[in-house]
Amino acid sequence: MKAPTAGLGSAVQGSALAEVWPLSPLQEGLLFHADFDGGDRPDTYTVQSVLSVEGPLDAARLRTAWQVLLARHPALRASFHRRASGEAVQLIMREVTLPWTEADLSDRTETAAHTELDRLVRAERARRIDPAVAPLLRLLLVRLGAREHRLVLTSHHILLDGWSLPVLLDELTTIYEADGDTSSLAPVTSYRAYLAWLARQDKEAARTAWRTELAGAEEPTLVATATPPAPGTAAPTRRSVHLSTETTSALTDLARTHGLTLNTVVQGVWALVLARLSGRTDVVFGATVAGRPPELPGAESAIGLFINTVPVRVRLDGAQPVLRMLAELQEHHTALMPHQHLGLADIQSAAGPGATFDTLLVYENYPRTGRQSPAPDTVTFSSVEARQATHYPLSIGIAPDERLRVDVTYHPDLVDEQLGEALGGILARVLEQVVGDPSVPVGRVGVLIGPERGLVLEGWGATAGGVPAGLVPELVAEWVREFAGAVALVEGDRSLSYGELWAASGRVASYLAGVGVRRGDRVAVVMERSVDLVAVLLGVWRAGAAYVPVDVGSPVERVSLVLADCVPAVVVCSEATRAVVPEGVGVRVVVVDEPAVVGELAVCGDAPVVRVGPGDVAYVMYTSGSTGVPKGVAVPHGSAAALVG
Repeated sequence: MKAPTAGLGSAVQGSALAEVWPLSPLQEGLLFHADFDGGDRPDTYTVQSVLSVEGPLDAARLRTAWQVLLARHPALRASFHRRASGEAVQLIMREVTLPWTEADLSDRTETAAHTELDRLVRAERARRIDPAVAPLLRLLLVRLGAREHRLVLTSHHILLDGWSLPVLLDELTTIYEADGDTSSLAPVTSYRAYLAWLARQDKEAARTAWRTELAGAEEPTLVATATPPAPGTAAPTRRSVHLSTETTSALTDLARTHGLTLNTVVQGVWALVLARLSGRTDVVFGATVAGRPPELPGAESAIGLFINTVPVRVRLDGAQPVLRMLAELQEHHTALMPHQHLGLADIQSAAGPGATFDTLLVYENYPRTGRQSPAPDTVTFSSVEARQATHYPLSIGIAPDERLRVDVTYHPDLVDEQLGEALGGILARVLEQVVGDPSVPVGRVGVLIGPERGLVLEGWGATAGGVPAGLVPELVAEWVREFAGAVALVEGDRSLSYGELWAASGRVASYLAGVGVRRGDRVAVVMERSVDLVAVLLGVWRAGAAYVPVDVGSPVERVSLVLADCVPAVVVCSEATRAVVPEGVGVRVVVVDEPAVVGELAVCGDAPVVRVGPGDVAYVMYTSGSTGVPKGVAVPHGSAAALVG
């Protein structure tokens, strides 16, 4: 459903318009998704809260209280539009009518009533909310008995964040009890004040900070399948796991004792799991931040969408104690707090592809409602269920309480169902390990055990017949079948077709297998960019090995360190780069354009059929590391395929 672009006046009649506001960065993103995903399907960012209402409720009085809330908070009267120029704006109406529906199920049996309640709730969630029509929320009050009701609030995420709901409920209770009187409430801090604060921030300083934070992160961190599904083919699935009260208490004590936040501990543990899923030691994922600036008076009680999504980068060193890793993570978070206002699109544009991710962690650090001990015979509101989703293939929600809850939401078309079902338990188990021994080295934390290890390392992304689906060699093979004669590579006056590239890489794979290269081995490649280099790299993959690219301009000391660390089965170079390979390297050196080797390659037969999975390492990139010593980052075939696909 596209936001209207022209004729904004048609949305406003006479003096109905009160104000015109810009959008926050996240609102811009959500409006884009509303436009992009338009149609009759449910909007991904439809948010729903089901509240239990206990006590002698006056439905008309409750409806009036909600109408007062709409009048009190301008942000609740917003609709979203695009000017003819493409600029997005939100129009704040002077008055809006509250969409209110009632249903009475009190004459039904308990089973029948709850069956019908579930149907009504699902129907409300399935009905799209038009961003161009205010208000972007509606209410359904269901009567189950004389003193028992359910209140279903369905809204668009562009309007409110999770923090705002308990604030609204506190005010709702006060207004209801006062029969519509708001005089006892604090003055409203308008969302417009926050938008003005955003406009005053130093965006260039923020871009520089994020660019520095993500420097050296060269590739996206991806866990989803490389092939996106058709829109709307499957709804997200949510699974929840609760930690024990003892583990939750121990986590809280661990954080408090070491000057950490519980959010930091959870983020660090998710980084450990994500590293195993992606086959990387330098991972980036998304996280939501509250976005309520302490220097803005009244921000903590304001209503609107203040949150922002920002990247979190965690570099993992297997020898580093988990506690130290967590401390460094919190140090980075603290340093970046003044820059968390910058929109994700701006961050990714400034920092490059390394700021791209497809997993999101949401820590629900919301204020608690103020009515902990209500007076007898009064109306009380309590949350029964809350549902929301994101466009990310995999989202982790953390709800701290007496028993910390882990919510895993995944899109079955993008994330393996077995993994999605198991992930909550995996996270809970790693949290328990960290509580048990926070001084354990990162590399010794058992993330995947038993069947889970097989699922991630072998089965994830494979077809039923056991042949990996969509890895780069298979993608190239498909192109060869379709476009064998088409030009694949060009170097000056020389070119290779897809068929010729496939044949050349097959000879390299056959040759490497003949000199002892096996699945999982490392092959160091010391060559300059050329069509021959591409044939060698593809040949290494077809032999089942992983390549380790070595910069031919590196000092000999660095080359020696890289080769000593990766322990290659073979070093492949050209006559032009032979001098870069240190003498006495200790393994076979293959000079691919040396006459004897050229002759041997010419008579090599078909490439061996070596089956590799998405979890097998495709290549190992060496960075300088924080100490200047080269550090290898292993990238699995699944991630490589995601980048190509």
